[in-house]
Amino acid sequence: MAIKQISVFLENRAGALEGAVRVLAGAGVDMRAMAIADTQEFGILRLIVREHEAACAALREAGYILAVNDVTAVEIPDEPGGLARVVEILTAAGINMEYSYAFLTQSHGRACVVLRVDDNGKATSALAAAGVETLTSGESGQLPL
Repeated sequence: MAIKQISVFLENRAGALEGAVRVLAGAGVDMRAMAIADTQEFGILRLIVREHEAACAALREAGYILAVNDVTAVEIPDEPGGLARVVEILTAAGINMEYSYAFLTQSHGRACVVLRVDDNGKATSALAAAGVETLTSGESGQLPL
């Protein structure tokens, strides 16, 4: 099952990130994961939040340009080779991974990896067939949203 990720386009200048996160804070939106990719001119703030519709509405109202994408997330052992197994499964299934980012969860010894892949359904099926469970945003004990 896919998780909604918000990508916010920001100018690459001092204060741009602060403005976006202040908008989210003002709307009562709790960020659960984030990553920033940048070029010299602009950046992309990638977010997973608990209330993605409220976050999108607040950011759009404040004038931000954004996109919402489905991503796949897995919880892996926080040990050498944990991510390699997931990447091997996706590669064997012919799935292209465009980017990923990780964060630690409250589960001891585990890391959560967010994957932007070219086919979320195929990725979920391939991972499930190999015994790797994907995370969802709504289930207790899953992605901490």
